[in-house]
Amino acid sequence: MREIVSIQVGQCGNKVGERFWEIISEEHNINRCGHFYGNSILPYQRLSVYYDSGPKDIFVPRAVLCDLEAASLNQIKCSQYGRIYNPDCFVIGRCGAGNNWARGHYTEGAELMDCVLDATRRQVECCDCLQGFQLMHSIGGGTGSGMGSLLMHKLKDEYQDRIVNTYSVIPSAKVSETVVEPYNAVLTLCEMINGSDEAICIDNEALFDICYHTLKICNPALGDLNHLVAMTMAGITTCFRYPGQLNTDLRKLMTNMCPFPNLHFFIPGFAPLASKCSELYRKVTTSDLVSQLFDCRNQMAAFDPNEGRYLTCAAIFRGLVSTKEIDQQLLAIQEKNRDSFAKWVPNNIKTAICDIPPRGLKLSATFISNTTAIQFLFERLLCQYRSMFQKRAFIHWYTGEGMDEQEFSAADDSIVSLIEEYKACEVDCDEDDCDNDQDDTCVDEESSCVNH
Repeated sequence: MREIVSIQVGQCGNKVGERFWEIISEEHNINRCGHFYGNSILPYQRLSVYYDSGPKDIFVPRAVLCDLEAASLNQIKCSQYGRIYNPDCFVIGRCGAGNNWARGHYTEGAELMDCVLDATRRQVECCDCLQGFQLMHSIGGGTGSGMGSLLMHKLKDEYQDRIVNTYSVIPSAKVSETVVEPYNAVLTLCEMINGSDEAICIDNEALFDICYHTLKICNPALGDLNHLVAMTMAGITTCFRYPGQLNTDLRKLMTNMCPFPNLHFFIPGFAPLASKCSELYRKVTTSDLVSQLFDCRNQMAAFDPNEGRYLTCAAIFRGLVSTKEIDQQLLAIQEKNRDSFAKWVPNNIKTAICDIPPRGLKLSATFISNTTAIQFLFERLLCQYRSMFQKRAFIHWYTGEGMDEQEFSAADDSIVSLIEEYKACEVDCDEDDCDNDQDDTCVDEESSCVNH
């Protein structure tokens, strides 16, 4: 069995991770004390992917929880599932990062890094065949961004042949509480280009829009957003946790989703999404799931994916669904939105199917897309970043922690290069279209000359 080590960094990462472990523990029939219950063998078969077997038949999450301040970790210890975690996997710093990327990357986070790596090594030693690492963090704060990016590079240096998969919460000015979030986000994205193999980007602005407009929650709380992210994570990891008709792992996912090394930033989506009032009046079908997956309102990014090109996609279906019907619906979507898919990537939609639905639903689907439209998300962050950096606002807080001002310019250049690389994929698509049109014209002219 190929195991995964989960690492949660910062307050947001630990809160999302806490909800993720609650959801998958319920799906795998693990109670709050870590004991397996029930008679079904399917939830038990692949428990070793995310859980270690402890004494007295106790299953312990293979997780490392770290933060530079103790508040969020103490709340997890006192929560309903707090007893399920190994106490040695909690790594707590002396003081917080103060929403400062440099403080998490160079000073406070660097001092705690040895303890985090030691806890990670203990988890790796319990694995028979390590598949990779799953990192949960927010790139807007100080710990999740600074310490998280440092941890990525440490993992890549020590475990070079293993996959580093991140679930990164992207900040938004509309729902922001910290003025320096653009600094932290751009600096972290620059490190993620080489520090991660797969980065699943979850836009805070899109989460609020989904909760408010689709789920009809008047005042979305952080718990609502965390639940939405955790449900999506549970859907993405379904094919790792259950045996199914078509399954994949982290390495296969990277191979099928990344046409170029740097283009490994994905946008997730989930279906069905409906308010509690309306879900009782509508029956969910395979057609509904497929149409919702490609709907911008169900994707967790505040831009329209149809403005770019889908390079690659992965759809994970859960429940009793027909493989033939899924293929037909996906083919119909591709034919209908032909201009939204890159023509130079054949068979660019990968599917995985699991017969076991999530709790409370009969059918569900999770979507991961590698789309060139993600450049609009990067441009939004870069615009906010430049507006402050041009005035050198708040720079002294970063340079005071040992950071060089040239790193800000280098991060700007790296994100610009990434955006240009995504744009180049669109230009290639357009040129292919033009070449095909010219070839068709030449064929028509030749045929008309022959007829004449």
